[in-house]
Amino acid sequence: MLEFILNGEIVNSYIDMYLIDYLRDIMHITSVKRGCEDGSCGACMLIIDGVATYSCHKKISDILGKSVITVEGLDEEEKEVYVYAFKTVGAVQCGYCTPAMIMSAKALIDEYNLPSKYQIKKAISKNICRCTGYAKIEKAIELASRIFAGIDKIQKSKSKGKIGEILSSEEVDDKILGIAKYTDDLYMKDMLYGGALRLDVPRAFIKSIDYTKALNHKDTVAIIDKNSLKKSNKVGLVRQDTPVFVGVGEETRCISDAICAIASKTKKGLKEALSLVEVEYEELKPITHMKDALKKDAYDIHKDGNILQKVLINRGDVDSAIKNSKYVITNNYSVPMTDHAFLETESALAYVKDEDLILYTSAQNVSNIRKQLVNILDLPENNIKVFIKNVGGDFGGKNDITVQHHTALLALETKKPVKMTFTRQESIKYHSKRHSMEMEFTTACDENGKLTALKAIIIADTGAYTSVGENVIEKCCMHSAGPYNYQNINIKGMSVFTNNISSGAFRGFGVTQSNFAIESNLNRLAELAGISAWEIRYKNAVDVGDILPNGQIADSDTALKETLISVKDFFYSKSYVGIACAMKNMGDGVGSKDVGKCVLLVKNDKVIIKSDIAFSGQGIETALIQIVCQTTGLLPGQIKCECMQLGSANTSKHTFFIGEAVRRASLKLQEALINSTLRKLNGSYYIGEYVSVTDPINSKKDNPISHISYAYATHCVALDEDGKVKKVIASHDVGKAINPINIQGQIQGGVTMALGYALSEKVIVKNGVVQGDFGSLGVLRANQVPEIDVIIVEKNLSKLAYGAKGVAEISAIPTVAALQGAYMKFDGIFRTKLPLEDTAYNKKKLKKNNFAFKNMKF
Repeated sequence: MLEFILNGEIVNSYIDMYLIDYLRDIMHITSVKRGCEDGSCGACMLIIDGVATYSCHKKISDILGKSVITVEGLDEEEKEVYVYAFKTVGAVQCGYCTPAMIMSAKALIDEYNLPSKYQIKKAISKNICRCTGYAKIEKAIELASRIFAGIDKIQKSKSKGKIGEILSSEEVDDKILGIAKYTDDLYMKDMLYGGALRLDVPRAFIKSIDYTKALNHKDTVAIIDKNSLKKSNKVGLVRQDTPVFVGVGEETRCISDAICAIASKTKKGLKEALSLVEVEYEELKPITHMKDALKKDAYDIHKDGNILQKVLINRGDVDSAIKNSKYVITNNYSVPMTDHAFLETESALAYVKDEDLILYTSAQNVSNIRKQLVNILDLPENNIKVFIKNVGGDFGGKNDITVQHHTALLALETKKPVKMTFTRQESIKYHSKRHSMEMEFTTACDENGKLTALKAIIIADTGAYTSVGENVIEKCCMHSAGPYNYQNINIKGMSVFTNNISSGAFRGFGVTQSNFAIESNLNRLAELAGISAWEIRYKNAVDVGDILPNGQIADSDTALKETLISVKDFFYSKSYVGIACAMKNMGDGVGSKDVGKCVLLVKNDKVIIKSDIAFSGQGIETALIQIVCQTTGLLPGQIKCECMQLGSANTSKHTFFIGEAVRRASLKLQEALINSTLRKLNGSYYIGEYVSVTDPINSKKDNPISHISYAYATHCVALDEDGKVKKVIASHDVGKAINPINIQGQIQGGVTMALGYALSEKVIVKNGVVQGDFGSLGVLRANQVPEIDVIIVEKNLSKLAYGAKGVAEISAIPTVAALQGAYMKFDGIFRTKLPLEDTAYNKKKLKKNNFAFKNMKF
């Protein structure tokens, strides 16, 4: 008998196991999260005899007789203080890391009472937060310590939920206390564990599969493969080109291709059964480089060849403009594949109830998952019900289907609940990544630094399957010229299939890559023209009524110059400082119809906002509540949000499109409330919808509308004397700040992610096989993140969504080029690869980019 003390009570186990497994699977304590299972992320942090400790590294036999405390074991005063502190400063986004952060905070405060800022940073450096950028977490811990010391007091919120006020939703309390349920926190009676078998070779011909030994395993309940499917064997967000299973006589295209899926009574049995499946295959030579995929003698990864999409954008007379320009520069840029590194890995739980298939999952939105399940499940569409639980980080990486289809199929096969959750290794290997790209940018200006032309070639590795590769290369190209007033552009983009893991949506959606190139080129042009990096941007910055490079006329809400002015003093006061600007679209645009939908349902004297949004910590939940409060006069406690299927809602649509739909529905509710009350309106509902139509790429119009709206930003990065990042200033044109504290947190999180992209993040890939653990991804920790100041610029009187624009994506875009410019000032080296080489963060020496763009046919 193994015995220890858990939250003040003696507990025991007959079996030795890792503490995290005992707490979650036996005791169902869900504040202790699975994140990396290798001691890298800290999501499983708890306190053992007063010391903050990873529970994934300790077995029960290591802690005999010791005292273990989780968030559930805090006393009522501690719970109240931590909830207040983390809510008040806006320290919670997705919430997945929050209980573990509180454990690190408690251990620190118990030891030091009033810890210093340095001690706080050091204490939480064992914990990863991918959302916030750490600043608000540090501030929350400092506030909590001051309350415990009697210096500060808990104050009651006076917010009425109006736009511009600080508001936190009631659901945040549950995230802080570890009560909020994420998909892997769900357990059901007689639940089975599911998993899929993959070969971990990028390209193989399947000769035979033998399930005999796996079927004979005592815990195996079912095995399914391609032969089990009664409908389509293909899924995909845009194109259905991804196989559910690869069968005998077929080839795998990348390491994520599944051979079969198994349902087992136990996790241990599942692992053993998967190892017992005997697959005979011939390993074939993969294509892992874009240049090889484009060779004439390359084999066709798909029947239509190895080119997914070509994008051509032409305006003006580029060659003539370049010929007549005073200064012309050409540089090649190379940016790598990177991982989203969300803390919660992919998970789904499915079961059959009556005639329905019920599936809970962690994903970006309901519609994308359900649409793909309808394609493969032998069920009427109305019998497929998909629900999204809390999402522990997303950043675009939970847009693609990963475990949901296999989980659903196993549940239908066994008629029992089945849960499938990726291990961290599976998540790193098999989910989509940020597109790696090779880019050649030629930029020209006159003798005064006025931009005259851009010619660009962009090649993106979309991996083995489409995902949203077409959309990414479009957005990348459409934003390549930057937010500047010149119209001679020639941009050629190509998305190429390889046998690498698929690339998909990632915060910034392709714009992060091309922004690095155009803004870095501007740094060099400024030198040639004899002006500062700030001046060349201000001289060319698009203003109200100006024409963007894509021909669109800048609207009255354009505030790029205002963001530049707000950072001017900082830029000129620092020695080693870089600057970059960016623009980012709202919605899909370029010819598509963007739709935002919502339903306001009055139920139990409350208003429920129903939309197709997964609440992954992006702040949209409180924004929508505040829009209802502003319109109707209701209080925040009378309103809540729920997710339902209404139509696709990607992150570029949330604040603007869904926000406007909610405003329109709220106007209808407001009218109904004039002569009634919520109680009398119980059961009624109000539909809101906003639709925008845009013009396609290369529209014949003189001034096409490529996107319905743009957000703008300017970032400055300053280095210290040792070449380390000292401070970042992020100035953002947000239109109208619905919730300023949430906006600050989103921007700080985006900047931190961009710093990681520029300095340290990478995915290790060898011959098409993704390798490494969570720690190898290079995600920045609290003690590596500099001070990040946020400047909010408001300049939008539009009624649409009360003037709000999204910041989640653009916040991660201009930092990279600003950092490149800072290093150019620091040591004179012009860097063109990410992560930036030969820096205090990456000692790798500079290498020349040898990608050949000549003779490339478009």
